[in-house]
Amino acid sequence: LQPGFTLTSGPPNARPHTLVHQFGVYLKFPIQSYASMLNTSTSAKAAPARHIPGEAGVWVLILGDMVVFSLLFLTYMYYRGQDVALFREAQTHLNQLFGAFNTLLMLTSSWLVASAVQLARRQQPGKARTFLIGALLCGLGFATVKYFEYTAKFDAGITLVTNDFFMYYFVLTMIHLLHVFFAMGVLVYLINLLSSKEVTERQLSFLESG
Repeated sequence: LQPGFTLTSGPPNARPHTLVHQFGVYLKFPIQSYASMLNTSTSAKAAPARHIPGEAGVWVLILGDMVVFSLLFLTYMYYRGQDVALFREAQTHLNQLFGAFNTLLMLTSSWLVASAVQLARRQQPGKARTFLIGALLCGLGFATVKYFEYTAKFDAGITLVTNDFFMYYFVLTMIHLLHVFFAMGVLVYLINLLSSKEVTERQLSFLESG
């Protein structure tokens, strides 16, 4: 027995002690000691190693991208405040159906990529590739919708220099479109990367970074 434990032949009624019956005898020890043992064991099991997906540099790039877009939107909001009537009137020329459909495509593609990462972690590269192909098709759909959206604007005589609203509209949406094209290129690379039957740790790291 370890120090602090008492061997007894029967179940005593004294408190504060905890009784553990083992091999026909009772082990009696303070409740506080027993609770601390349980807490130590539980905390050891409930503390898995933390894992940050992808490369650290990718998160720095994402943070920088978020800062740039935040500054662009703040600039847009500032100039909108200078001429609210103009911006509101210009917004009536936008196609809300195109915007809603592209938003749905972006959300769906994000879900497909996240699901592909989970499948790759479970060593299911075939299914992961299928989900990535689905995300790539969403990107193609987004670009197609943008083509028709821009074409409608140009046919109506609306360009980058029409007014301040459409200047920001074209600049912001075209920057976003460039991001989509870049992401589609990354998806093509990742689809080819998962052509093997097993997913290595390096491949998974690339997939998480993408």
